[in-house]
Amino acid sequence: MKNTMDKARLLLGASAALLCSVAMASAEDLQKVTFMTSWYAQAEHGGFYQAKAQGLYEKAGLDVTIKMGGPQINGMQLLLAGETDFYNGFDFQVLSGVEQKLPVKAVAAMFQHDVNGMLTHKDVSSLEGLKDKTLMIATTARASWWPWLKSKYDLQDSQVKPYTFNVQPFLVDPQAAQQAFPSSEPFTLEQQGVPYNFFLFADEGYPPYGITLVTRTDVIDGKPDVVEKFVKASIEGWKSYLADPSAGNALIKEANPKMTDAQLAFALKRMKELGLVAGGDAATDGIGIMKEERWKASYDYMVSAGLLKAETNWKDAFTTDYVKDLKIKPD
Repeated sequence: MKNTMDKARLLLGASAALLCSVAMASAEDLQKVTFMTSWYAQAEHGGFYQAKAQGLYEKAGLDVTIKMGGPQINGMQLLLAGETDFYNGFDFQVLSGVEQKLPVKAVAAMFQHDVNGMLTHKDVSSLEGLKDKTLMIATTARASWWPWLKSKYDLQDSQVKPYTFNVQPFLVDPQAAQQAFPSSEPFTLEQQGVPYNFFLFADEGYPPYGITLVTRTDVIDGKPDVVEKFVKASIEGWKSYLADPSAGNALIKEANPKMTDAQLAFALKRMKELGLVAGGDAATDGIGIMKEERWKASYDYMVSAGLLKAETNWKDAFTTDYVKDLKIKPD
């Protein structure tokens, strides 16, 4: 009897060891990928966290590490230094990089529209009403949307005051307007019961994409299969996040404990209302889609605003190879 039990224990031990070794081998077979977001973990990165939480990356054969960005982190520099394989940037960064002969390229556009806009008091009914207002904007806006806004609505540099990254100066000045994202400052005002209007620049013709998935050309050349898998799994993550964000939100809150359920819910609601992920061309061609004419529009604007040299080869800034045939649409 004792011999039989001993044999059974040995068999069980051998089976456990075999299962453990298979799991370790499977983990070792996964290709390691690092992805960096542009800011602290939030709903605007939800699809990536969803793909991680639901095992979509692992299913695709990838071991993905998501790193948070932040105000003191230059994601593009880290991408170029090889500290990350992918980064969620935006059109203008990539076009400026191509102008400087940097080896960067966008492979997908997770947001079909830029998310910058203007927050105003309720008496302002359109962006036309900014002409007599004090405008609080960040220095970085001068190299992106401010030239567009100033030219389109005949505004003046003399109207501009520094943006302090909070809504208090806006609240105490009835003649003020300030830059904003649809899911952050409006959320704060709604929590306080303050009436406001928010105007998305994209609705008025501001051309760039929002979140673009950027990598280096050596990653594309050396690991095209990794790029293909990461793009597809990330897009599947966005589709899943739009349907039920609970798994991704749990990881977001783990990475960024200051993020609340209420803010995550508000941000997702706004993303859906504005069609950031699933609107525009994504409605017909699938999440992540990019179009050459949209990149040309960004190039044209940057050149006209003196933000980019006309001789820049703008077509080097992107490739549609990884998204054009996916056609992954929300349910």
